[in-house]
Amino acid sequence: MTHQTVGHAPSGGQDGPLEDCPDSALVPPGREARCPVDITLAVLGGRWTPLVLREFLRRGEATYSELSAALPTLSDKVLSERLAQLTAAGVIERHRSPGWPPRVRYTLTGQGRALEPVVHSMWEWGTARRDAPG
Repeated sequence: MTHQTVGHAPSGGQDGPLEDCPDSALVPPGREARCPVDITLAVLGGRWTPLVLREFLRRGEATYSELSAALPTLSDKVLSERLAQLTAAGVIERHRSPGWPPRVRYTLTGQGRALEPVVHSMWEWGTARRDAPG
């Protein structure tokens, strides 16, 4: 059974927003992602990751303390893991200043800035759902 991306049209020649995603790009879980949706989710995966990214999109750069204050419900362990994940993905960069105590500043990269429309779409969808009657 092939992993199917949400919204992917079955192989029947139907047109749609994901029509250019061939079945060969869809792989079973556990293999290297080739589907663009899987690739994006690999970067944004994990609870809180989109909210950490949201803070970088708002600020451009931040220290650990600033992020911790902006996301008070996050444990130190989870915030550290998300920063490492986003750094490894090339979404943010870690800059350490010389001296003691060490000062670390994280900055958004071009790849991170390119995720802004994704986060903005999530914001719009969430706003519409929040404001929908019932």
